Amino acid sequence: MSLVLARKYRPNLFADLIGQDSISSTLSLALDSKRLSHAYLFSGLRGSGKTSTARIFAKALICDKGETSTPCNECPNCNMANENRHMDIIEMDAASNRGIDDIKELIEHSKYRPSSARYKIFIIDEVHMLTPQAFNALLKTLEEPPPFVKFILATTDPLKLPATILSRTQHFRFKKIPHKLVVNHLEYILNLEGIEYENDAIEIIARSGAGSLRDSLTLLDQAIVYSKNFVDVTTVTNMLGIIEPNHLKNLISSILAKDLDKINEFIKMASEYECEMILDELTLFIKDIMFAHDKLLSPLIIERFFRVIANSKELLKLGSDGDFVLYLTLFKMMESLELRDIDSLIKELQNDINAQKDTPKPQHSMADVESKKVDSSIRENNDVVHTLTPTKNTSNQKLFENLKTKIFDRDFVLGSCFERTTIFDKFENDTLYWISSANDEDKEKLKAGFGIIRKFVQDIFGDKTQIKNTPSKQKVEADKQENIKKEQDECKNDVGSMIEDIEMPSSCIMPEAANVAGQEKNPEELMDEPMVKEAIDLFNPKKVTVVQKI
Repeated sequence: MSLVLARKYRPNLFADLIGQDSISSTLSLALDSKRLSHAYLFSGLRGSGKTSTARIFAKALICDKGETSTPCNECPNCNMANENRHMDIIEMDAASNRGIDDIKELIEHSKYRPSSARYKIFIIDEVHMLTPQAFNALLKTLEEPPPFVKFILATTDPLKLPATILSRTQHFRFKKIPHKLVVNHLEYILNLEGIEYENDAIEIIARSGAGSLRDSLTLLDQAIVYSKNFVDVTTVTNMLGIIEPNHLKNLISSILAKDLDKINEFIKMASEYECEMILDELTLFIKDIMFAHDKLLSPLIIERFFRVIANSKELLKLGSDGDFVLYLTLFKMMESLELRDIDSLIKELQNDINAQKDTPKPQHSMADVESKKVDSSIRENNDVVHTLTPTKNTSNQKLFENLKTKIFDRDFVLGSCFERTTIFDKFENDTLYWISSANDEDKEKLKAGFGIIRKFVQDIFGDKTQIKNTPSKQKVEADKQENIKKEQDECKNDVGSMIEDIEMPSSCIMPEAANVAGQEKNPEELMDEPMVKEAIDLFNPKKVTVVQKI
C-alpha cells in the first residue's frame, strides 16, 4: 500500500528536518550533553515539523544507544517508535480529549514506570484546545513529574496557553519554512519518484503551500495524480483554480502601457475566475517583482498598487460584484501611474529656482514700474491692498498648485472649495499669504478642513510656515463704502440737530448761517454758504430752500 508523500518522506532524524536548523541543533546538543528538561513546548505554523520533531526527540530519548542526537533506527525501541506502536510513547490529541477526565487519566498513567524504555513520554498535540479545568489539573504534574516522565506539548496557537503552562516548559518556536527550501525538497522528492516536472509548476505549488511543507506535499500529491505523472504549469494552475503567471505578467505590461484593449481582454478572460483569487495572485506576483529587484516597477508604484488592491478587497467584503471590482482595480492601478511623488516635484521646483537665479533680470522703464504698481495694488491710508490677480512668483506659485493637488487627493470637496475661493499672493518670512473670497458656506468647509490644509502647507512650505489672509480689493472697497455710509449717517444726525424745520413748503432755516460777521443775509445769499451746501448735499436739493429766520 503506497503512502502519501507527507507520510512516506516524514523525517526520522534531526538532520532530516527542513528549515528548523536552530531547533534541531538545540535539541541535539541537549541530548548529547544530557541537559534535559522534563517538559517541552513546540509551537509554530501547521506543517512546519512540530509533531515530527516530537517523535524524533522521543525516539532519541529511548534509543538503546542511550540519550543521543542520532538514534540508531535499528534497536527494538527505535523500530517500535518508527512504527508508532511503542507502549511508552503516548500520543494524545487534545482537540478530541480536552476535558479534565482525560487529563486525570493521563496523570494516572504518569505514576507508573515505563514498560521497556528509559522514559515514559507523553506527546500532547494541539494542547491549546484543553479546557481551563484540564490545564489546572495538569499544572502540578507538569511542574514536578516523576524522573522517568517527559512531556512534549505541541500547538499552533501558543497565545491561548495559560502563562502557568508556558512558565513550566521550554518553548521552541518553529519558523515558517523558506520558499526556496520547500522548492528544493519538492524537486528532491520528484526526482526520487521519477516524475517529470516544470520548475515554474513547482514554484506555484510551493507558493500555495505558504510555508507549510505538509501542505506543499499534499498539493504535490494531488498534482501528480491530476497531471498523469508530468507536473506542468497549466495542470497545476487548473488544479488550484488560479490564473497563470504569464497572464499576470502581460497584464502588468498592459497597465504600464495603458493599453485599454488588452486590459479589457484580460477582464473578459478572467471572468471565469474568482476576483479575490486574482487579487491575491496579483499581489504575490507584484511582490515577486519587488523581491527580484526588477526595475519594471518602482517601489512607489508597487506601494500604490498594493493600496489599490487592499481597497478592492474591502469592496469585496461589502458584497460588491467581482467583475466590477476587478475592472475598477485595474483602471485605478493605471490611473495611479499618473500621480507624481513629492520628491520629484520639489526637485523640479528647485531646478526652476536655480534657473531663475541664473537668468538675468530684464530691464524695465520707470513707466512700466509705475504701471505695474498701479495694476497690482491700491494704496489706501499707507496700507497696500492687493487685487485678486495672483503674484507671478513661479516657484512658490508651483508649490501652491501642488498644495491644491494634495488637498484634492485627500478630500475632493475640500479641494474644490479651496481652489475656487483661494488665490496665492506671496510667500515670505516663513509666512504664506493668500487671498480668500469664501462666503459663509465655503468658510465653514474651509474651517472644518483647516487642520488638513495647515498640515499640507507645512509639509510643502516648511514646518514653521504661518498662514495669513490678504484682504481682496472687493472686500476693501466694500469696507470703504460701509465706512462712508456710516460717516454720512453720523453727519445727518449732526446737521439735523442744527436745522430747525418749519412747517413751510420746501423750506428750512439755518440760524448759524443767517448771521455771519453780524450781518443779516437774505436766503439767496445763504445758499452760497459752505454749511448750507453740505446740508443740500445730504438732503434732496430739489426740496430744500433756505429762509431767513424772522
